[in-house]
Amino acid sequence: MAIIHNVTEFIFLGLSPNQEVQRVCFVIFLLLYTAIVLGNLLMVVTVAASRSLGSPMYFFLSSLSFVEICYSSTTAPKLIFDLLAQKKSISVRGCMTQLFFIHFFGGIEMFLLTVMAYDRYVAICKPLHYTSIMNRQVCAVLVGTAWMGGFVHSIAQILLIFHLPFCGPNIIDHYFCDVLPLLKLACSNTFLNGLLIVANGGTLSVISFVVLLASYVIILFHLRTQSSEGRRKALSTCGSHVTVVVLFFAPCVFIYLRPSATLPIDKMVAVFYTVITPLLNPIIYSLRNAEVKKAMKILWIRTVKGDKK
Repeated sequence: MAIIHNVTEFIFLGLSPNQEVQRVCFVIFLLLYTAIVLGNLLMVVTVAASRSLGSPMYFFLSSLSFVEICYSSTTAPKLIFDLLAQKKSISVRGCMTQLFFIHFFGGIEMFLLTVMAYDRYVAICKPLHYTSIMNRQVCAVLVGTAWMGGFVHSIAQILLIFHLPFCGPNIIDHYFCDVLPLLKLACSNTFLNGLLIVANGGTLSVISFVVLLASYVIILFHLRTQSSEGRRKALSTCGSHVTVVVLFFAPCVFIYLRPSATLPIDKMVAVFYTVITPLLNPIIYSLRNAEVKKAMKILWIRTVKGDKK
């Protein structure tokens, strides 16, 4: 049976109908997106250029920063452009493409954070076997698995939406294409689709979140036997990870672990996990990590000296 699409494009309502607010938001989000790209790119370059940051933890951190750039780039450029546009539209195909990449990179980030928690568990609970367990091949496989997991998660989400008929209306009360706003526009019964989306997105977020928190509880329990200096360093590293985990998963659980209904606050929550969290991640990891700050300082000195030659 052919899929009927009387709708050829969707219209976003955006963050606000007020033109003055939109102009202010344009400046704010342009600055935020620039900071996201530069901050995460700096993290990637620092890890790649610094021999002192050759441990698996920094390899995963560099991978996370790259994913953050891609993740925010699926929504932020379109949002910034639309803030000055009279008509905030996107084609059906463009909408499905955006939906795929949002959940693709979001899924990768979810699995990468889980991998990073496992890395910290091995480093703290099994320090003597850390280098043999977390060798380069294992690290590459874990990152590859995270990308594969993100792909499977995204394909599942897109299949639940792609076959739905859209007959009109075509107004999306959001600033990007996501599963719940699109379910509202489908001219068919979407109850089962909504349940499957909750199962795929919300339940996966909750399970990952619980596993992550449980792993850090185990790490904290194990730290009781370590020296005060080792405990302080481990707590600083784990503190950064837990902060990032909460910032990412809490909004995702709020959005995706509920029936297929949208709330007015959803747009603000979405801004948090698509813009604010990618902005905060490099700040959190660099400010709380002396090795990263030292490596960035060395990289800056080398860059300045290179420019003077």
